[in-house]
Amino acid sequence: MPLDIRTIPCLSDNYAFLAHDPATGDTALIDAPEAAPILAVLDETGWRLTDVLLTHHHYDHVDGLAEILAAYPARVIGAAADAERLPALDVKVAEGDTITVGEETATIIDVSGHTVGHIAFHFPASKAVFTADSLMALGCGRVFEGTKPQMHESLQKLANLPADTVVYSGHEYTAANGKFALTIDPENPDLISRVREVAEKRASGTPTVPSLLSEELATNPFLRAHDPAIQAHLGMEGANATDVFTEIRTRKDNF
Repeated sequence: MPLDIRTIPCLSDNYAFLAHDPATGDTALIDAPEAAPILAVLDETGWRLTDVLLTHHHYDHVDGLAEILAAYPARVIGAAADAERLPALDVKVAEGDTITVGEETATIIDVSGHTVGHIAFHFPASKAVFTADSLMALGCGRVFEGTKPQMHESLQKLANLPADTVVYSGHEYTAANGKFALTIDPENPDLISRVREVAEKRASGTPTVPSLLSEELATNPFLRAHDPAIQAHLGMEGANATDVFTEIRTRKDNF
């Protein structure tokens, strides 16, 4: 059976996720922005928290951890490369390593760029990838520590996952990302339609996360630096995709 995954709004625009294995009862938390909403879902479901998977060290992904661990002494897993900045880890992982949650296995993907040492967790059997602030719905995270070419490389790893993978990203930024995307890819009918759908969801208070990777491949400009229409719109016909991505990310930084 696939993981039962719950999306939990936290803080003003963060998301945490609980991934529950029905076969064993084991449950993983992906990131811990704040404790109260996460503990409320655990109380409501009766799920037993066994693991915490940390994507990166930023406060809005780890600040709720101590209170959560006080209630549930779970195993904490994070990047070996970022261990000095993360809360204390029980398991340190790097790209290509695997972990298990119940009967499910996840592969670790290094998606450095937003931070150095940022990781994603890919659960292929459940067709799920937890990307936090790397690949986001209609966008990608700001490049704080790495380089833009590094971020482009990281996103290409995620783009190469099966198109029916569900992308669980870390923030409700989709409406703003959509407005920017239209400045890069204004004639894309899939993007125009998606931006309209996002506006409807947000008007009703519905989360726009998670999203399908196939949607991102069709509409997210940060995954489409190779697209001739985008290159032409930017006046960069035939340019290297990494250079086009760098231009797109620079424009977003100034948007």
